Amino acid sequence: MTLGPGRAIETAMEADGKNLRRGWTTGTCAAAASKAACLALMSGKFPDLVEVTLPGGQVTSFALALEETGDGFARAGIVKDAGDDPDVTHGALIKSTVRRGLPGSGITFRAGEGVGTVTRAGLPLPVGEPAINPVPRKMIAQAIGEVAGDETDFEVEISVGDGAKIAEKTLNGRLGILGGISILGTTGIVIPFSCSAWIHSIWRGIDVARAAGLTHVAGATGNTSEKAVQAHHGLQEIALIDMGDFVGGMLKYLRDHPVPKVTIAGGVAKMTKLAQGMLDVHSKRGLADLEALAKLAGEAGASEELAARIAGANTVLQAFTLAGENGLALGDRIAALAWKTAAKALKDPGIALEILVYDREGRLVGQTAFTPSDHSESSAPV
Repeated sequence: MTLGPGRAIETAMEADGKNLRRGWTTGTCAAAASKAACLALMSGKFPDLVEVTLPGGQVTSFALALEETGDGFARAGIVKDAGDDPDVTHGALIKSTVRRGLPGSGITFRAGEGVGTVTRAGLPLPVGEPAINPVPRKMIAQAIGEVAGDETDFEVEISVGDGAKIAEKTLNGRLGILGGISILGTTGIVIPFSCSAWIHSIWRGIDVARAAGLTHVAGATGNTSEKAVQAHHGLQEIALIDMGDFVGGMLKYLRDHPVPKVTIAGGVAKMTKLAQGMLDVHSKRGLADLEALAKLAGEAGASEELAARIAGANTVLQAFTLAGENGLALGDRIAALAWKTAAKALKDPGIALEILVYDREGRLVGQTAFTPSDHSESSAPV
């Protein structure tokens, strides 16, 4: 299938009744820019449009935003279009500078301005390498091969306008990618509001923690709970996993890539959803069951009147406030049930699991003890 200039015939998707346009990864843009630069280096002429083949076999084309040649190099640039996804790299200028390499060197990669360098083990690239991921490297090599034929010795330097500033909005620093962003992409296409990128970020965070020899990681649903759990356990930054709403995505990866101790930390609303069996705690996946919360409150000693007020609360936060005002320790019960949901997903006797529940101010309002996640007793640990 051939796709149009910087856009695809089939790049739209339906979400919440809206027609959302797909976009292109930084890897796709880097491959297209590299192909154009290589062609200019060899022929002295840039193409009007440059085509690039995606990992799935589709072909798309891009117009160049930058064309430059000099002594022994050619440089091309493409403005990244992320479609309707709120991607921090949308609109960034992805540039590739291509030079001839030493005989027999093959294609070598360099990190230009705005592209990070790997400084920690555990990522899919060795320490010291430019943060140009394996699939984009293959795409770049393939794109260059399409114009260079048997000539394979080139140095490719990828740079990104304002890449260092953009990287401040990512988790690159925590993962040990310093100096700029990563050149990413597995399919070449950005799907709007996809959870894929976040899930992969969770996985890489776990990989880095394991490679560093850490024995305890903590996944948090948000900034408040992350700061609170870090202070609670005195954890270093690389032990913190920005789990967001994807509790299941983190736990399932840990099941196959274990760490001895795991903490799940979150606010009262998201931990209530986890307690009620939801492993994806995003608001779009469903609301917490306040009737069930009221029943729990009744089991914890709430009066019928208080239970009714909890059932009729506008939010989980309001329900917890009502419980707290009446001296009811609802947080520990939520933590215990959340532990049962998480342990079922993890189910590894070698992993001790803990749940911490925080209020909006970061105060601990519920917790369980660290307990092996194959714990089979009918009640969860407290």
